Order: sequence, then structure tokens, then C-alpha cells
Amino acid sequence: MSKFITNKNLQLRALRGATTSQANTTDAIRVCVNQLVTELVNRNKLQPDQIISITFSVTGDLDACFPAAIARLQPGWENVALLDCQQMTVKGDLSRCIRILAHVWLPLEQTPQHPYLGETAMLRPDRS
Repeated sequence: MSKFITNKNLQLRALRGATTSQANTTDAIRVCVNQLVTELVNRNKLQPDQIISITFSVTGDLDACFPAAIARLQPGWENVALLDCQQMTVKGDLSRCIRILAHVWLPLEQTPQHPYLGETAMLRPDRS
């Protein structure tokens, strides 16, 4: 059991974020996934044992690799539950979009930061 689960100064929070890939290639997806998880960690001052799980959803035009397989290479993430799924297709949605939903332990007084990078800033201008 993580020390954070019993710490009364922490609360379980859901963090959202998104980015877009330049292309449907493993290299392009790797670059944007690494940038997205780095921003998520840095903006929220996260340590690996604060991260419970991250679900990655991708638009149907991204099928070159699994984003979770890229994220799994982050140092200390061997106990983070990672999952990939395909985002539902909606006419007019951003193309080559990768979204995340992360469940993490944050200090009670800390305001969650949700990274919306690149073209995805238009999805949530209030959080970009």
C-alpha cells in the first residue's frame, strides 16, 4: 500500500490533458506522448508513486503504436496502471489527437493542472 493512500493531506484527483501528433508514426507519437506525460508530471509536481493510473485515448487515425507502451518507459512507472483505448469518432473532431485521464494523489491545497498542448488548446482554452 502506498504511503499516499493513508496520508490525510492528499486527495485523489482526476487530471485531463491532450495533444496532437504530427503524423501517424511511432516516432511522432512517441514525441508527443513523452511531452504530454512530462507536462502532466511537471505541472502537478508528481512523483511516480502518486500516479495510480492513466488512460490514453486516441482518435481512429492513430494506430502506429500504443501510447501506454511509450509511457510505460518512464522511470518509476512500473506500478502505474496504463490503458489505451480508441476515442469515439465524432465529425469535426481534431485529427491525430491523444487524450489522457490520470488518477493521482495531490496535496489538498494544490490546484490540479491539466495540460492541453498544441492544437488541443482549443478544446479547453480555460486550461491551456
